[in-house]
Order: sequence, then structure tokens, then C-alpha cells
Amino acid sequence: MKRGLAFLVGITLILPAIAPQAADRITGRSFATRSEVIAAHAMAATSQPLATQVALDVLKQGGNAVDAAIAANAMLGLVEPTGNGIGGDLFAIVWDAETHKLYGLNASGRSPYALSREEFRRRGLTRVPSHGPLPVTVPGAVDGWFELHRRFGRLPMAKILAPAIRYAREGFPVSELIAHYWQRSVPILEVWPGFTEIFTINGRGPRKGEIFRNPYLADTLETIAKGGRDAFYKGEIARTIDAYMKRVGGFLSYRDLAEHTSEWVEPVSTHYRGYDVWELPPNGQGIAVLQILNLLEAYDLRAMGFATADYIHHFVEAKKLVFEDRARWYADPEAGEIPVRELISKQYAARRRALIDPERSARRCEAGNPALEEGDTIYLTVADSERNMVSLIQSNYRGMGSGMTPDSLGFILQDRGELFTLEEGHLNCYAPHKRPFHTIIPGFVTRDGEPYMSFGVMGGATQPQAQAQVLINSIDFGMNLQEAGDAPRILHRGSSQPTGEKMTDGGVVSLETGIPYETIRDLVGRGHRVGVNVGSFGGYQAILYDAEQGVYYGASESRKDGQAAGY
Repeated sequence: MKRGLAFLVGITLILPAIAPQAADRITGRSFATRSEVIAAHAMAATSQPLATQVALDVLKQGGNAVDAAIAANAMLGLVEPTGNGIGGDLFAIVWDAETHKLYGLNASGRSPYALSREEFRRRGLTRVPSHGPLPVTVPGAVDGWFELHRRFGRLPMAKILAPAIRYAREGFPVSELIAHYWQRSVPILEVWPGFTEIFTINGRGPRKGEIFRNPYLADTLETIAKGGRDAFYKGEIARTIDAYMKRVGGFLSYRDLAEHTSEWVEPVSTHYRGYDVWELPPNGQGIAVLQILNLLEAYDLRAMGFATADYIHHFVEAKKLVFEDRARWYADPEAGEIPVRELISKQYAARRRALIDPERSARRCEAGNPALEEGDTIYLTVADSERNMVSLIQSNYRGMGSGMTPDSLGFILQDRGELFTLEEGHLNCYAPHKRPFHTIIPGFVTRDGEPYMSFGVMGGATQPQAQAQVLINSIDFGMNLQEAGDAPRILHRGSSQPTGEKMTDGGVVSLETGIPYETIRDLVGRGHRVGVNVGSFGGYQAILYDAEQGVYYGASESRKDGQAAGY
């Protein structure tokens, strides 16, 4: 999640953070920043326009949605290294038109074999640090590409990666928001070997519009295109990573890379007002979306109204309950039994819903017994003329990652291991060769067994909150695809975390501009603390398929540099 201001104000009211406004629009809602994009044959939505165009180019060359998604992801690793790259992990949900089925891929990496919990204790650490060699886990993205390609791809990988390779050599103009976060990352990461040489211009982050080149990444992508996933995990790239990590005192090794595998998983769902909402099971946090929707399903949200105190209060209280379960139960399923089916059941939601006081904010919550944040990310979605759809999310986690920049490879290793806890006995407690709790979650919606919407919202712990809001905005409040993302968002912080922190004071509610003053005053009267937060409300992309008209609708996050486009 992008780090922003978070000033606590108690019962003092202050103006919330800036959100996009377009009150002069003559169609749609006043907060919509633009119309939806509509196209008959194909659609792509990413957080950077050059990546969107690359996806469309691959589709026009005969590629399918999976080919285009991989090409766009490779491109985003170049043009938006502040949020992703081949040093990070990947999750995806694919609607395959031929088999008429959803497929889920967990391409997240595991902790190093050689690093134990005792090593953190020996160093006097009570939590995994945010940067440096200790939070580094195996990067799963490249294996994720090849798993997707092996099962669904059409074009040769060399053709898919060619646009990113060309842009890496020739250079690209850095867009505004990416330049901002890139410049913020440099003072934090420049202390680590290799970062300054590859990711700065004369020792600083690139400015808006400045051309940036990464020939090292071009070489790495060419090696992968020619040698496949083994060139990354078992070849010279793996050996370079191993040598670099040994030199800087790290633990990630050749063995960790060579033994890495992704996992095909069954997406799980809940039924919400006529729609089936699909997420991937843990170690990610996707089922939090399903739990929030289950809790809110019993309330007449449409009658409450958008941006009212009643709606926001019930949403925040539901989120608090779900995030206590998130802190207790979400982890690597190989670490212990996780009651996923029970957590997303309607019966469990009914029991938990009884804990919501319609008039008062809860100061503390406890996890339920169903058995009876911050990171930077990219999200993209692509749909093709055959009605295949891909929902893909990829991340280095915090900012540009750990700062570990292996020699001349052109990418930074992720710091996803920070999301382990060192609390003994916890499901998410650090252990060797274990996947950490993950924040990145692709989403998908079907209706009557047919594909309806591929969507996601990047941004750490914001993701399940914002995903649920997008769906509620669309289903309950009747917003179109772009409006559902542009609408002023609610963000609650301060819940208990899978890393061990506990909620003790009810947390803080941040609201974007567009929420009426009367609503804020009412929320404070119910005991909520209202604060300011800039830049942490997430980044949304979506594609909706209108089967009646046979067209795609696309939407892109107005808070980011992105674009939805089709043909």
C-alpha cells in the first residue's frame, strides 16, 4: 500500500483526502472522472498506458488474453517498478472460454531454507524487517507466467516478451505518479548494493516525462524468452541471485530458486444478490472480500444510501470483524488447517453479524471460531475476442521491494517475507520454505454461470475493502463500471494484523472527498475516529462483459496513471 498521511483526529473533524471530482459532467455521476471504455472484440486495463497498448498489440498479433496479460505484466515490471517486477509474486484467475471454467493460480514464493526464526531472535528482532536481505522470499512471477502460458498461451514467449525488451533498451517516458513514488523510494533503497546503478539517473529517481532505460532487464527478459522458466530458476540468473545474496549477507539460495513451484488452486466464491464473487483461497486475503459481502448481505444497503453514515458504519464494522479472522486464520495452508469453507459460509456470517452494533463503533474485536498494510502492487485485466478473461495481480510488496538488486539483472527482489509474524504458534509464524500471508488478490464475478466481470484493486490491506466497495457500488448502488471505481472510498486502518499487531482502539476511518460533512459528523457521534489519508485508497482496473450486446466495458483507476482501452 502506498504510504500516506494518517493524522488521527479523535473527535475533531478535518477535511478528508483529495479524490477525483468532475461535477461538470452532463452524464453519469458527478464524481465520475470519465466514461467507461466500450469495445466489441477485446479489452485491456492496466495501471500504465504503455502496458495497456502492449496488451492490445499482442492481441492484434493473434495472441489471446493470457498472452496479452503476460506481455502487459512484463511491461509493467519495466515502466512501473514501484509496484511490481520479476522479483515479485503473482496470482491470477483465468476464465477459459473453451472449458467454460475458472482457473486459479498461486505463483507466490516461499521463504529461504537456510533462514530460521531463531536467526531473527539471535539478531534481537521481534518482527521481520521491511528492507534488506531478511524479508526476501523466492520470486514467483516468472514461474507464474510460464504456468499460465503452458496451460493457456498461444504465441511464443519470445514474441510475448519482445515489447518489454524493446522498451527496456530504447527507453520510455516515466509517468507522473510512478515518478513520484520512484523518487520517494530512492533514499530508502540506495543503501543496498546494485540499486543506484540500475534504478537511478545520476543518483536520483527519474522525473515525470524523463526517458528511463533498463538494458539489464532487457538482457534478463531475453534470457528468459530463450531459455524458459528454468533459465530464471536453475540457470545463470539463479546463480547470480545466489552469489549476490551470499555477498550481502542474505539467505535466498540457488536451492530455493531451483525447487520453486507454483500451484493451481480452485477459486472459492460466495453468492451476493444474484452474482457469484470469486477469489483465491489463502495464503492470500481474497476470502476477506467474500466475508465482508456475506456480513453486509442482510442489510438493505440501497435503502441506507451511498455515502451515508449508516452504510459507512456498517461497512467499517463488518471489515473490523473480518480482519480479525484475517489476522488469525489467513496463512499458508501447508502450515495448518484453515477453515476456508466455514469462514465464507452464510451461517458463520450470521453469527458474526450479531456482533455489529448499528449505533456504536467497536473498539476491539476478536477472531471468530469458524470451525464450531503495506505494499505496492499492479493489477491488470485482459479479455479477448474468444471471451477468455484474465484477472492478474503482481507485486514486489513494499514500494520497489527489498532493495536487493542482484548484479546486472535489472530487477529488485521482493520483501514479502515482512508479512510473516515471529509469534510462536501462529499459523503465519515464520518458518523455512513457507509462503507468507499475502495481500494481493485478483477478483472475478460470474452471473448465472457466465463470465461477468474481471477486476481487482491494488494496495495492501486496502484491497479487500476496496474490492467489496466496488461490488457494492455496482450491485447495490447501481453505478457503472467506471463510477464504481471513481466513487469516494472508505478506508479503515488499525485492525489486528497477520504480523501480530492487535486492534486496541477501534482504528481510524479515512474518507475521500465527496463524503458529506453531515455523514462525518454522524460517524464521529457513533464513536469512529476520522482521519486523513493521502494516496492509500488503492488502484482499480476492471472489465465487464455484456453478453446481451456482445461487448466489453473497461474501467481504469483515476487515482493512478492507468488506462483501459479496447478494439
